[in-house]
Amino acid sequence: MQLLIVTGLSGAGKTTALKALEDMGFYCVDNLPPVLIPEMAQLCSETKAIQRVALGVDTRGGVFFAEADKTLKALRNHGISYEVLFFDASDEELVRRYKETRRAHPLGDDGLLIEIIKKERQVLETMRQNASRVIDTTNMLTRQAREMLLRLYGEESLEKALHVSVVSFGFKRGIPQEADLVFDVRFIPNPFYDQALRPLNGLDKPVRDFVLSFDESLVFLDKVVDMLSYLIPRYVSEGKVRLVVGIGCTGGQHRSVALAQALNDALAKKGFKTAVTHRDLPTA
Repeated sequence: MQLLIVTGLSGAGKTTALKALEDMGFYCVDNLPPVLIPEMAQLCSETKAIQRVALGVDTRGGVFFAEADKTLKALRNHGISYEVLFFDASDEELVRRYKETRRAHPLGDDGLLIEIIKKERQVLETMRQNASRVIDTTNMLTRQAREMLLRLYGEESLEKALHVSVVSFGFKRGIPQEADLVFDVRFIPNPFYDQALRPLNGLDKPVRDFVLSFDESLVFLDKVVDMLSYLIPRYVSEGKVRLVVGIGCTGGQHRSVALAQALNDALAKKGFKTAVTHRDLPTA
């Protein structure tokens, strides 16, 4: 089991980090009292379905946080391996972030914010010294922090960290509301006007062979696959975890189905995580 203990100064990016780790498949628990960490680690290690765990621990725990150092020693004594990920930022940047969010600091609002932040630094100093990694987010955008975590803890390359959902549809029933990108394939000859193909759909071989027999179809597929191969890593860098690509024809029965299936297969061969849905097929 991989155990990450995520800690650091309030406002430095711990919550963002836990969300990113959860998207990577970590089982995440935020604001866990340190005294419960050994029990949580033991419980997760006994549950084979949970192999990656990230626990958020910080000064929000109040009096419980005083036991953090003892808890880490207890983990080592029990032979439980772990990694401490500490998030930091400059005092000036933390003050700016708190002024923007207008949230109260977990150590209270009795006094100047800069002094409260300095006090928190003192409380967390031992955790920082024992950290496996210290990530300073002072000059880091949220997407940059996420990308760093993907590089450090992602089980796949950045290009494979996004799930592509290909959806075929008919324009006469409307564009899928969740679609991020939409491609209109009504420029391809329509099998509907072939009496032998009309009762079939794009999953049937005769229709698929008909649609893919045109150079326009093959060029279209090559260009879309090439474009998505370029875009996907950039979407990942911006924090996107799911991309919905709509392929539309008139009724959503023939051309869009065949090409959506072909696009899904082509992306899967390149190693992307994909799934295909045919919205307007009766059996979909």
